[in-house]
Amino acid sequence: MKRLVSLTLLMLVVCSLPLAGVAEDGGALPASVQNILEGHGLGHNGLSVVVHAVDADRPLLSLNPGVPRSPASTIKLLTTFAALDLLGPAYTWQTEAWIAGQLVNGRLEGDLVLKGGGDPYLTTERFWTFLRELSAKGLRQIDGDLIIDNSYFEPEPEDPGAFDGQPWRTYNVTPDALLVNLKAVQFRVYRPVAGGSPRVMTDPVLANLEIDNRIGSVKGPCQGFQRGVAIDLPEGLDGNTVQLSGRFPTGCHEYSIYRTVMTPPEFAYGVFEPLWTQLGGNLSGHVTTGVVPDDAKRFARFNSIPMAEVVRNVNKFSNNVMTRQLLLTMGAEKMSEPGTAAKGRLVIDRWLADMGLDHADLYVENGSGLSRETRMPAGVMADMLLAAWRHPYMAEFIASMPLSGLDGTMRNRFRGSSLAGRMHVKTGRLDDVYAIAGYVQARSGTRYVVVEFHNDKDVHRGPGKELQDRLLRWVYEQ
Repeated sequence: MKRLVSLTLLMLVVCSLPLAGVAEDGGALPASVQNILEGHGLGHNGLSVVVHAVDADRPLLSLNPGVPRSPASTIKLLTTFAALDLLGPAYTWQTEAWIAGQLVNGRLEGDLVLKGGGDPYLTTERFWTFLRELSAKGLRQIDGDLIIDNSYFEPEPEDPGAFDGQPWRTYNVTPDALLVNLKAVQFRVYRPVAGGSPRVMTDPVLANLEIDNRIGSVKGPCQGFQRGVAIDLPEGLDGNTVQLSGRFPTGCHEYSIYRTVMTPPEFAYGVFEPLWTQLGGNLSGHVTTGVVPDDAKRFARFNSIPMAEVVRNVNKFSNNVMTRQLLLTMGAEKMSEPGTAAKGRLVIDRWLADMGLDHADLYVENGSGLSRETRMPAGVMADMLLAAWRHPYMAEFIASMPLSGLDGTMRNRFRGSSLAGRMHVKTGRLDDVYAIAGYVQARSGTRYVVVEFHNDKDVHRGPGKELQDRLLRWVYEQ
């Protein structure tokens, strides 16, 4: 009933708004913005801009609002707002522990099953809290195997390196129903105080990760790409070996490299084993994948942080895999298990249709913007942001966006200027793509929705940011 009331209110709001996505172009580009285009030999064909006061009937500026373009990471605003509206800001994911066997005096004569519920923020610290709960309930010795049940999601088969040929980069992590610590590892290269060859530590510690440390030393200051350290996964992401080589400058005391390693089940086990040992537990068997047996008993359930906090982490820091987890979750919750990207896309299409927003030229591949195929008209994004402004969850949504000059991906933009803290905006950048979407409070106090999608050759190399900064300053002066 609450969902019906919320949807009805939202439809009334949207129906009262002008559809910038289908409106004719209006207003000339500000001279300062036009000068940037001309200075770099760029035209209007690759640019879409919508500037619309939240309480106005028509946009102040509208250029190519109906042209589908790559929005890069600004598409996260669509995914997160849909998740907030459809699932609610208090929604939580559950990670469960099931016992398949008899638990007698702390000893499980059987297997322990960890069933993932798609938690996008199951960090090492939170995973330890979950395991501590198992220990507090009396589990110590596991005589069987650790079974990972990740059947809640069914991600589409893909090559993690297909986007840019770097599958080990943390931004290329693919979704999984039991994704521990976002499958990311910090490799800390450091020089011992007592001297000697550089050493390597990892956070988290992974019991099944083999580190082949071939790093030498070179005299010199602490500088250079990755401080002279090269990192390789000779067996790929399906293996458990990491090789570090190169020469670490003597002027460096410590340097960190972040990478993703192993498969999600192997990674989960790698974190589980040392944490479980620290808690006084023991595992006799091995790790395997499967589903919860019919005769198993649920032993514990661990709740994630609320949706509103997840959305904040996604938008402030532009986390790709967390966004993808949201898309699959919507597919599972609003259609059926297992969650898939195709179901998530269908859920978003239906949601937009229910709000009266045109989604004919919209394609959301994975929800994160890390895609060459995702397309969205700037006008549709603007209409969605106008609807969000009047939505019951407006405060949660807007607070999730980076603040200019203060935090997130906007922490260094306009820092120390009069524009600092005046913008809640999400940025996006890919090769030949520069984009921004969100809210700007002008000097006059008027709040504007601002959407700018720039798809043109080499705009990511500098012209895109120059144009964007000029546009945002112009909006601020209104």
